[in-house]
Amino acid sequence: MTLTYWSGWRHGSPALLTLLLVWNSPATAHVMQAPYNLPVPLWLYAYGATAALLASFAVVGYLVRADAGNSAATHLVITRHPLARWLINPVVQRAVRSLSLGALVLTILSGLLGTTVAAQNFSITFFWIIFVLAFAYLTAVVGDVYRFINPIIVLCDGIETIKPRFFKGLIQYPQHFGYYPAVALYIVFIWIELFGQATPRELAIILSCYVLISLVSAWLVGREAWFQYGDFFAIFFRLIGKLSPLEYRCPKNRQGPEIILRPPSFGILTERPDHTSLLIFVLFMLSSTAYDGIHETVPWVGIFWKQIYPFLAKFIGVGQPGQYLILVEYYYYWQRLMMVISPFIYLAIYLGFVGMIRFFVRTPVDTPTLALRFAFSLIPIAFVYNLTHYFTLAILQGPAILPLLSDPLGLGWDLFGTSGWYDAPIMLEAGTIWHTQVGLILVGHILSVYLSHLEALKIFSSRREAALSQLPMLILMVILTTIGLWILSLPIAAGQVLLPPTSGG
Repeated sequence: MTLTYWSGWRHGSPALLTLLLVWNSPATAHVMQAPYNLPVPLWLYAYGATAALLASFAVVGYLVRADAGNSAATHLVITRHPLARWLINPVVQRAVRSLSLGALVLTILSGLLGTTVAAQNFSITFFWIIFVLAFAYLTAVVGDVYRFINPIIVLCDGIETIKPRFFKGLIQYPQHFGYYPAVALYIVFIWIELFGQATPRELAIILSCYVLISLVSAWLVGREAWFQYGDFFAIFFRLIGKLSPLEYRCPKNRQGPEIILRPPSFGILTERPDHTSLLIFVLFMLSSTAYDGIHETVPWVGIFWKQIYPFLAKFIGVGQPGQYLILVEYYYYWQRLMMVISPFIYLAIYLGFVGMIRFFVRTPVDTPTLALRFAFSLIPIAFVYNLTHYFTLAILQGPAILPLLSDPLGLGWDLFGTSGWYDAPIMLEAGTIWHTQVGLILVGHILSVYLSHLEALKIFSSRREAALSQLPMLILMVILTTIGLWILSLPIAAGQVLLPPTSGG
């Protein structure tokens, strides 16, 4: 087992859509780069996971009542608890918001002024490991605190102290746009993550561009509309926060937020997507991680070079000078295209299974409405996919932030005496990683089965109809579980590009 800190993808991204594309991301999903022999055959894991899903479906269908997710007893206001009162203290809030803005500024400055060696620069580790990964996992525990400490919102507040109502908006946000701006930015983000290689300076430039895009957009359509529909980081953390046992509400008659204690994941039941674009966002959370897990593997790479390459070679001319290089370019176009359309492929599959619900139950509710009603039940699956693919990277490289805090520019400083706190990555045993991944995948799908059934009980008039409606969703969960385990077990292709097949082969 070897550790790859930054994946070396082959091409920088071409300029398109927005200035975000000057950023090339260093994140990698795979810690086990060498093939790992599973303790037992994969099909046994798949059968075991399927049996667990079937058993959970039977238990949920038999025991869960229609009011299981609605009881007021499942929610408890804990604002008066001493710890909660400390958390919502205005002084504490201002301090944390200032730290958030300071972290953004330090990330940009360290990228612009610091060393060009990625592993020695604060910006790379802090953004990709601490913010994108560790903070997302923390959000699933402590709730959507990002809505209060979003550094760009903090910046907006600062600007409005000088020029009040600067972000009230010049035009009304077009409601038919929905969350598509966030979806587009999210796709761009993942595009660059998978097919680029960032330097600290490029990261600083792209973060500066994103801040500028957000400020201009908030000025144009209003801050509430932009951070509701356009800021994909805010939406990403908001969705993950629904898994948390903590919810933060802001009643109009209170100066600070109200803290609600609830069962984990019950936040999914309190809200439904208000636009198809939010369903696509959730599906891209799922499909982008799955695609990252498979796009460098031997079977996936072989699809192009064994199936598509022979067809394209007929038109370019086998043996012509530069023919192979041209096809390599086509290979990368194909890889990027498949990433971009992946959420729409998932959408078609998801709508197909949701459409089967109407066949089983004969409900008058149309397929698009049902698709939105069950959309958030996919969040646990999307989250555990992310967690299983990246938690090793967070564990192995997360502690590297400690010495970087003392030397953010990579100039040999030791401001806080932490330079020697991290000498080498924490190596995890391959079997431990695999079994942890299997467990997380299974727990996420069982949770989705449970939440989907609770939603079905709200839609349909009887428990029998609710149970029947969930048979297609159960099949979908079994398929997703099996595919998830299969992707995790795949070997990685050496460098993505394979030699083209010979004329005789």
